Amino acid sequence: MPIQRRTTPSLPPRFAMPSPFTWGVVLVFLALFVQGVMATNLTLERLLRGAVNLVHFLGRAFPPDLSDLDVLAWSMYETLNIAIVGVTIGVILSVPFALLAARNTSPAPWVRSITRLMIATMRTIPDLIWALIFVVAVGLGPIAGVLAIVMDTIGFAARFFSERIEEVHPGPSEALSATGAGRLSVIGGAILPETLASMTATSLY
Repeated sequence: MPIQRRTTPSLPPRFAMPSPFTWGVVLVFLALFVQGVMATNLTLERLLRGAVNLVHFLGRAFPPDLSDLDVLAWSMYETLNIAIVGVTIGVILSVPFALLAARNTSPAPWVRSITRLMIATMRTIPDLIWALIFVVAVGLGPIAGVLAIVMDTIGFAARFFSERIEEVHPGPSEALSATGAGRLSVIGGAILPETLASMTATSLY
């Protein structure tokens, strides 16, 4: 009986030669990196001086001064209230934004595009900038913090809500539509119940 020899296929090269486009991207990145280091004046001397200053700052912070502990405790409690109210309102408002931004629930493509642009804008602007804007609008106080957190929560939660709504299985929605249910009935009876668990997890996060 003839012995059949197994031929092992040749292994591919471990490293393939990068394409000219890849080399171009790498060179552009390195040029931008070097330019950024020079523009920010990032030097070892400044880093060492900053580390020494940080040690001095932490040394002056201990032991802490507890004479104003009651004021600090009330401010912390007020901050907790701002966070709870802002996130709750933001999550509630995120649901209609998500419905308008999702492909399978938005009434029109232009509505979806505008809503997604609004959500992206809310998410892009930092919390501190929102707080400064609302301080100018409504003055100093907890309300400015609440409004800033509302805007940031909508930018964060509405995006994830809309993505989850687009992942909903179309079967239940089509079944309700076949019985003559309207758009709002389909959303309330099929889409929102299926996405409730994911929305709750995102809201808690």
